[in-house]
Amino acid sequence: MKQQSNSLYIVSTPIGNLDDITLRAIEVLKYSDIIICEDTRHSIKLLNHLEIKKKLISYHKFNEKRQTLEVIKHINQGKILSLISDAGTPLLSDPGRHLLNECIKNKINIIPIPGVSSITTAMSVSGFSDQFLFYGFLPKTENELNKTLKSLSKNSFSIIFFIPAKKVNFYLNKFKSYFSERKIMIAREISKIHETFYRDELKNLKMFKSSLKGELTVVISETNYKNKDLDYKNITLKAKKYLKKYSLKDTVEIIFQSEKVNKKKIYQLCLKIKNEKNN
Repeated sequence: MKQQSNSLYIVSTPIGNLDDITLRAIEVLKYSDIIICEDTRHSIKLLNHLEIKKKLISYHKFNEKRQTLEVIKHINQGKILSLISDAGTPLLSDPGRHLLNECIKNKINIIPIPGVSSITTAMSVSGFSDQFLFYGFLPKTENELNKTLKSLSKNSFSIIFFIPAKKVNFYLNKFKSYFSERKIMIAREISKIHETFYRDELKNLKMFKSSLKGELTVVISETNYKNKDLDYKNITLKAKKYLKKYSLKDTVEIIFQSEKVNKKKIYQLCLKIKNEKNN
């Protein structure tokens, strides 16, 4: 396989088991002149496992601007460079976006080498709807976290988060507040010896008594509108207000977008209010 010059390869690497890597990824890494990684101490373990010895460049948020200039210079000299993250598919909640955008500006080819991702791996075994949103790492401050979760709770899709294991109970308490009617799956140590999946309804979920290690991939299920109870008082007030300005159809849609409950039930309630008003 001949590697393309004037290109940056985005190479997916294992998230746990070192054998979870594609043949194409191995070949690209073998032919690379330089491999860009987050932590050279971490990446060297994989490369030693694959018996690959290459020059490594550390790339993270504290040196990305300086290293980006170096990377582009090497590529323009005709060298083959690959970007990897500590685990999984690069640039998904990992460093590299500044480098990628600068390469695009400089008309450097970006070539993705597909592979493992904890996002799709966790989603595939969740049992939840495959219409999902990936958020990544949540805000650390409580005020920003509350704003974010309040906004996300209004959508109906499954949602995937990364959370640090040492703060698992802090985030789980927040999830119980904003997604109480949904289910949850917590993926720990995916593809490693101690791989574990915790599944429960959020309202029944108990906090962890002992501390966990590493990063967790959390999947919150989609909203089940059919089983969610209507807040009749709240919807009635909204319906009376909106029916003064909007059609029945538009009123139902507006209320549905804010309440996220069974649309048929909203329609029936709004229709009843409209008929009572006209009589």
